[in-house]
Amino acid sequence: MVYDVVVIGAGAAGLMCAAQAGYAGRRVLIIDHANKAGKKILMSGGGRCNFTNLGTTPQHFYSENPYFCISALKRYRPEHFVELVDRHGVEYVEKAPGQLFCETSAKEIVRVLWTECEWAGVEVKLNTQITKVVRQGEGMRLSTSIGVIDAGVVVVASGGLSIPTMGATGFGYELARQFGLEVLPTRAGLVPFTLSDFWKDRSAKLSGVSLPVAVSCAGRRFVEPMLFTHRGLSGPSMLQISSVWQPGSPIEIDLLANENAADSLREARKITPKRQLSTWLGERFPKRFAQALLEWYPDSNQLKPLAQYSNDELDQWAGRLNQWQLKPAGTEGWRTAEVTLGGVNTDAISSKTFEVKDLPQLRFIGEVLDVTGELGGYNFQWAWASGVACGQAC
Repeated sequence: MVYDVVVIGAGAAGLMCAAQAGYAGRRVLIIDHANKAGKKILMSGGGRCNFTNLGTTPQHFYSENPYFCISALKRYRPEHFVELVDRHGVEYVEKAPGQLFCETSAKEIVRVLWTECEWAGVEVKLNTQITKVVRQGEGMRLSTSIGVIDAGVVVVASGGLSIPTMGATGFGYELARQFGLEVLPTRAGLVPFTLSDFWKDRSAKLSGVSLPVAVSCAGRRFVEPMLFTHRGLSGPSMLQISSVWQPGSPIEIDLLANENAADSLREARKITPKRQLSTWLGERFPKRFAQALLEWYPDSNQLKPLAQYSNDELDQWAGRLNQWQLKPAGTEGWRTAEVTLGGVNTDAISSKTFEVKDLPQLRFIGEVLDVTGELGGYNFQWAWASGVACGQAC
């Protein structure tokens, strides 16, 4: 079997790349070891797929080389993908500023990509194992469970290590190393935190409670909801900060992101001196959480009115609310991580064509590369942009 382009991986980047190469007149084959295309697309965004973010900029991505993603993101922008889904009649909603989700199901995005591949004449082989990839003159040769395949270009779109139950493996990294490319250390990103000791118990008792917070770590700050779980902390704010957090480091949580607690408590003491602290907290937090705060810090007499609190006592409470320092025990790891941080070092990759600079018949796109987006549709936009750039250049 001979093809112009063989794409390894039937995920977001791989399907997008294959369709583009097919439309360019190439004979294209997609190979995937899974039994279904687009598995991670289907489970993303709670099954509704946050397929792009209208506010995408290079600043929303993590990479050792922050400039690498600029070229592809400029050439294929969110409005281009929106135009594509519009053409296919996909209904979508903007759940948060810039974040577009399918109105009904993520299956719609897979349908769009699958249809595009069909129209472009792309062949797809699922349930197919690859045992060897070698250079063959000016092309590449793949040994697979369906036989030997010769390709002018091999595009690696095998993704990262997140959610192994969806079939994620380190295949792309192994292939990169085989051809002498550096693979930067990988770790789970956009992943919930676990807590230990008494904080784990406290969180478990609040499991299901969500509240808006601002979380800070390593110079980054995110204002998003936080969710208590049986094992620790989740929700958008925690997923976001997990991508910059390092084991052993603390995070700082502002439970009143839009309010200076010290000023508000002093004002409340002045205007409503007979009010109790429990009442003040109950006006700002879910009932279960307000009660938990009072149980965590029993040093204050809950029954005394605010008028009897000293400035130092109010400042102490303000610190707990605006600057809650917490040291996570770890994260939930690959099992629930939405993305992989690190990956194939982009120094050896062309930002225009995504080819390996000294081996143009081998290319890497999508999550397998050391480019990782924040939460909110950015990683899908990277998949589309890198896929289009590579596919059009094949």
